[in-house]
Amino acid sequence: MLRAMSADTVSFDAAAAYPEVAVVREKLATRDWAEIRRIVDGLTPAGRTTVLDAGAETPGVEDMLRDVLERDPGDSAAAVMLANRLIDIGWEIRSGAAAEHVTSNQFAEFHDWLRQAEAVLIDAVARNPRDPALWTARLITARGLQMGLAETRRRYDRVAALDPHHLPAQTQFLQTLCPKWSGSWEQLHPWCRDAMLAAPPGAVQGMLVAQAIIERWAALPAGTGTAYLKGAPAQAELDEAARRSVLHPAFGRDYGWVQAANTFAFAYSLSGDRRGAAAMFRMLEHRATRMPWGYLGDNEGEIFDMHRRRAMSGGAR
Repeated sequence: MLRAMSADTVSFDAAAAYPEVAVVREKLATRDWAEIRRIVDGLTPAGRTTVLDAGAETPGVEDMLRDVLERDPGDSAAAVMLANRLIDIGWEIRSGAAAEHVTSNQFAEFHDWLRQAEAVLIDAVARNPRDPALWTARLITARGLQMGLAETRRRYDRVAALDPHHLPAQTQFLQTLCPKWSGSWEQLHPWCRDAMLAAPPGAVQGMLVAQAIIERWAALPAGTGTAYLKGAPAQAELDEAARRSVLHPAFGRDYGWVQAANTFAFAYSLSGDRRGAAAMFRMLEHRATRMPWGYLGDNEGEIFDMHRRRAMSGGAR
């Protein structure tokens, strides 16, 4: 039962929701690239991007991927995973801290790794311009290398032309639209709502609206965020997005559903809507995502479990 769970049962592993991730990790350990290609090539575009990104979290996998690309420079799956691995290494050096807390040496190393990733991606998109996963990775390098909104939008438009509702690309572009990077609230909120309405009812894109609200909450001065989340406009946007996605009868278990449910669980928890949060936690059971819970501290598992227990204890808005 959910009430018997503790922080020890919380899982941030993508394999808890998407079993293909575990299989790909196993095949990476045995360097069985042919089997990995068979698995990822059979997935939806968003699923393929998600699983390749998860595989890139494997330490040391970059050496094997370079070997694959040396034998077959046209292997876009290997290019995606290698680029994402290089991006991950760079971002670990930079850390998730605000820019003013990142040293010049950290920035220099971060940019060096991202430039290496960008070089891999430039060659790969020249060979495979219709691979959404490549363009999704290029959204990250564009943001990290501060190429600006116009260039990042150009890259997003390439993804959207190939797969209009590609959630991995949409979540990356959402970050660029935030004021902390290259955008503004006036650009972010309408774009997220338009992306939600363009997707079929029951699709995961409702989480984009919720994520935009969370980003705005996180940017507010200390002590003012709760009032914003509890305000009628934010609540109305959250409820509309939830009805369109996580609470819609057609909402399934497509790639991105765990991120979507965690995003709404977070927003409802912080706004004091225990009933709304409880519905998300029941859906999730033990499955969590580092973000947005990481906005509340580094002990994401304990934070997730605390809000889960609070929501499941009962109560309404």
